[in-house]
Amino acid sequence: MAEASFVYSDIRFADIQMLRYRLNGFSGLTLRQKKLVYCLAQATLWGRDITFDQFGKYNLRIRKTLEAVYTDEAIDRTTKDFSALETYLKRVWFSNGIYHHYGCDKFVPGFSEDYFAEAVRSVAPSRLPLGNGESVEDLLHEIVPVIFRADVLPKRVNKEAGADVVATSACNFYDGVTQAEAEAFYRSRKAGWGDCPPSFGLNSTLVKRGGELIEDVWKEDGKYGKAISKIIFWLGEACKVAENEAQARVINKLISYYKSGDLRAFDDYSIEWVNATEGKIDFINGFIEVYGDPLGLKGSWEGIVEYKDEAATKRTRMISENAQWFEDHSPIDPRFRKPEVKGITANVVCAAMLGGDEYPSTAIGINLPNADWIRARHGSKSVTIGNLTEAYNMAAKGNGFYREFVIDSETLELINRYGDVCDDLHTDLHECLGHGSGRLLPGTDPDALKAYGNTIEEARADLFALYYLADEKLVELGLVPNADAYKAQYYTYIMNGLMTQLVRIAPGAAIEEAHMRNRALIANWCLAHGNAVSLANCSGKTYVAINDYAGLRKLFATLLAEIQRIKSEGDYAAAMDLVEKYAVKVDPNVHGEVLERYARLDIAPYKGFINPVLTPIRDSSGEITDIDVDYTEGYVQQMLRYSSEYSALI
Repeated sequence: MAEASFVYSDIRFADIQMLRYRLNGFSGLTLRQKKLVYCLAQATLWGRDITFDQFGKYNLRIRKTLEAVYTDEAIDRTTKDFSALETYLKRVWFSNGIYHHYGCDKFVPGFSEDYFAEAVRSVAPSRLPLGNGESVEDLLHEIVPVIFRADVLPKRVNKEAGADVVATSACNFYDGVTQAEAEAFYRSRKAGWGDCPPSFGLNSTLVKRGGELIEDVWKEDGKYGKAISKIIFWLGEACKVAENEAQARVINKLISYYKSGDLRAFDDYSIEWVNATEGKIDFINGFIEVYGDPLGLKGSWEGIVEYKDEAATKRTRMISENAQWFEDHSPIDPRFRKPEVKGITANVVCAAMLGGDEYPSTAIGINLPNADWIRARHGSKSVTIGNLTEAYNMAAKGNGFYREFVIDSETLELINRYGDVCDDLHTDLHECLGHGSGRLLPGTDPDALKAYGNTIEEARADLFALYYLADEKLVELGLVPNADAYKAQYYTYIMNGLMTQLVRIAPGAAIEEAHMRNRALIANWCLAHGNAVSLANCSGKTYVAINDYAGLRKLFATLLAEIQRIKSEGDYAAAMDLVEKYAVKVDPNVHGEVLERYARLDIAPYKGFINPVLTPIRDSSGEITDIDVDYTEGYVQQMLRYSSEYSALI
């Protein structure tokens, strides 16, 4: 696709809009760097089926069955049932399973059970995911209730207060285990490890066999081994074209960890990765984020390949170089500040390939590693993914969203003028400094906040960023154009937390996703404390009004201090109180109004990405002379190709 004709927005289905992202500056990489990107991209794509299986025990069999029906040459593609099946399959691809990627509720199929069963029976058995000796009827007996019955495995991650969140969650991290058993198991594992414990539970399924709890570890000769062996192969190929020795050591450490499954090897890899800051190419590959586990222990597989945007990185470098100043002036109890901030590395990058839990829906900023003790002793790396932000911004132009929900023309002008720069800066501060700020008190269990830990951590990072966006230090550093620019972010953040993010949940539902809870917590807490924020009715519509921007910043400071205390002390009761009081419940009247106004705009509330296709160009002797980048592959075409080319588990 020629640069001039590049189209960011591709297709829409259900509540989703698919976008494309450009590999800006890729042609300027050296051939060795391009080869490295290609090899790491292959390692990224081979993890896809792991994520599907982690997100639900039956996801892979359901997906492969749907694909067999969808691609069957004899299927009648003109019926309403087929159209509904096609939409359902597209949603399954997007969410890495049968549960909504954000809300975690099971999809309701728009086609009938009878239609599905007959369609499956019409497919040649050789094209279906049948085990040894298994019949088509056996397959249907297993998957039909999971797809069609509302009471069978209804939610991927359940965080309802008072529920056994392990037993009632459909994620495939536990088998026959209760919440109490899982918590006791890992509590015993942590005993005696002091302040540098491995991330217990991160890379295993906890199962009960013969009454005994056992970890089925995800490694080369363990669970997911067939896919992991493919990842290891391509990491080995990447090592051959690494930019430098430090990068090669990182890759070899990751290979060693994948082979052994030893979490101490993962810590060794994480430390090596943090310290490897030279070179233009970097990557994330492994069992990383724990949002998909109701206990916040087990890592979903994800992958991303990236290269530095040197010009934009000047912004994040300015932030990281002043990290100690930000830490020293944070409005929290000095006991919880880091006396010495170490190893903060921040870059703006271009994504070159997305995989697993980062695909098709992905983050625009990442900060790793997650282990608090590694952050404290060795530092962290954060990235803002500039080409994804670019795609989001281009797709949003002229959609009428702000005009509908912003209270007045003066505020709208602020957002139009400063919104993009403040959005990027908020992401930088959140990832680069927010997650890396503060410290736990000695003896505090990093998992003490349990199911509320992810929400509290995201709120902590957001509040850090919001507080400093209004600081004169940012004007002094040249990161914002003037002392009023921050108001654009303050308004859109509160508007999102109180109102507009509600388009992502169904009427009558509570807020459950950790990032949504975080934003609701902050916005609702500020609404309840003083008059800095209010809801105003203008011409029959509800709007957010910020009456005192300086006062709002003081509220951010007060809440940040309390949330940092909760994190540092491991105060589970206080975390539960904050989240349940401010982050979960939804005003049904406001919710209904927001849904109605948003529907008239005809905007998809969720967006995701189609990966570019990277293809080696070879000369007559077979040597790679370049890597071609193609942006024309369609969503369906890409998903079916991935299912064919990168399938190792079934």
